[in-house]
Parts: sequence; C-alpha cells; structure tokens
Amino acid sequence: MKVLGIESTAHTLGIGIVDEEEIHANVKSMFEPEEGGIHPRKASEHHYQHALEKINEAEAKTDFQLEDLDAIAFSQGPGIPQCLDVGAVLARTLSKKYEIPLIGVNHCLAHISIGIRTTEAENPTTLYISGGNSQILDLRSGRYRVVGETLDIALGNALDKLARKLGYPHPGGPEIERLAEETDEIIEMSYPIKGMDFSFSGLTTEAERKIDQVDDEVLTNSFQEHAYSAAVEALERAMAQEESTEALLTGGVAMNSRLREMVELMCEQRDAEAYFPPHEFCMDNGAMIAHQGLIELKAGRQTSIENSSKKPNWRPDQVEVEWGI
Repeated sequence: MKVLGIESTAHTLGIGIVDEEEIHANVKSMFEPEEGGIHPRKASEHHYQHALEKINEAEAKTDFQLEDLDAIAFSQGPGIPQCLDVGAVLARTLSKKYEIPLIGVNHCLAHISIGIRTTEAENPTTLYISGGNSQILDLRSGRYRVVGETLDIALGNALDKLARKLGYPHPGGPEIERLAEETDEIIEMSYPIKGMDFSFSGLTTEAERKIDQVDDEVLTNSFQEHAYSAAVEALERAMAQEESTEALLTGGVAMNSRLREMVELMCEQRDAEAYFPPHEFCMDNGAMIAHQGLIELKAGRQTSIENSSKKPNWRPDQVEVEWGI
C-alpha cells in the first residue's frame, strides 16, 4: 500500500510518500518569520503557496503517479488552526480528485510511529518534545496514555522565546544548543519538575531576567541543563512506573545532542535501551503522517469528508489505537 502524507500543523509544510517497505519521498518547505514567532496567517499563506510545488517534488522522487496511491493522510491536529486548514483542504482535494480514501491522523501519534519505524523500538515509553508539545506517553489498553506533560508551555516554545530575547531568529533551539556547547559553566536556576509533569514558563522568565547579567553561553547552557534534566527525570519516573525497558525520544527538540546524551545515560543506568529517530524524522515531516496513515489504513480506518475538519486541540490520548505498533 502506498500513502501520501501531508504535514501542516505549524511552520512546516511536509509531503511524504511511503509504503510498507520504503519511504519514497519526504520533502518540506519551512515558513521562516522575519521576526518573532510563527504568525498563523503568514504561515498558512506560505503553505498554500508551496503546496503544489512540494506535491510535484515528492511525486518526482517516485516511480509511480498520484493516482496509484491507496490513501491520502493529513495532520488533522493538534496544531495551529489556519495551518491545519491548508493540509485538510489539500488532502480532501486530492482524495476526491483521485477517488482514494482520506485519513486524518493525530500529529503526536505520527511522531511516535515514525520513531518506532526508523529505530528498533518495540513498545517504548516516549518522551515527545517539540515546539508545541511536551509529553511522556505509554501505550496502555488501546490508548497512548499521557503520564506526564508540560503544565504551561512546551519546551520547544521555551527555547524559541529565550532565543528571541537573545536576538536569534526562529527556530531558536539550534542557536541555544550552539551557544551552550561553548562552555561547561552552569549557574543555579529553578528546576521545572512536578512529579512526572514539568513547567517551563517560570524557568524561561528567570533566564530572560538574567540576560545581560550572565554570558549568553552560560545562560543557555544552564537553561538546557535544568530543562532537559527535568524532562529526563520525569521520563525515568514514568519508565519505573511502567516497568519499561525502552525509551524513545522524538519531536523537534529530540535533535538536541545534549538531550540525547542525557536520555542515553539514564537508560544505561536503568539497563534499558534508548532510541532516537534520524534527525529528518524528529522534526515535523510528511513521511511520519504518511506512515501513520498507512498503519491506520491497514487496520481498516478511514476518515469521511464530513469528519475531516481540523482538530486544533486533539490530544493523543483521545485516539483509540486499533492497530498494531
């Protein structure tokens, strides 16, 4: 079965084409704001402008035509409403034009499923860290249960906010990581963990107040060490509770080398396995949506046009998992 996936939850428009054996295409175009964060209208306009170009680019990477596809999958939520609209309209258009099934998938679950596909993980406890989401999830009794999550802003959002205050463009995570790698010095800051939940807004505000008082390298390194330590501690608690022997780190922030190092060290100490998808599949991408659509299609699930409207606040624990991992 061949499925095309459309990702449009935030700043990335991604188009992917996969089947059971191969990821045939995974192309994207990212909206890059001139200043500030993601402007919903401008991001959605970017996606509209590049949609046909990216579909053609993805198709050109394969040896078959769009009419040969078995389904069109799209990110139905969660995400920025204006951006989700673009993907939904595009998916419905292709589905009707080629008379093939439509599948609206949960963006968060797609991050987990592509992580499992591209690693040797089987049933991991997942730390999903991105610009809009920060959660710890475990598959139990037919649902991905959120056993820990941010109580305010996502960690990726926190990194972007700090980077903007320091004068760096969006996305800010790579610049924060680059600066942090230039020093080993750490100053004491608040530790944003509450059980298996975390809270990053206070730490972000504290870091912003220290700008111009502390070198940028020291400040960013301290921010990373406190934020990532809290997230990994919560992950360890979740693994202990679930008696899990596998950890999967996914989402855009999962590309950070220091966070990966922390997860790997924690798993070594627990005699567990740590898994990290290739960078291409950590950030938002069309292949993960296509793969999630593929496994749901094989389980007999489809989305009618009437039920294909966007779901900006669609939580992963609201989805009944009727398919195998």
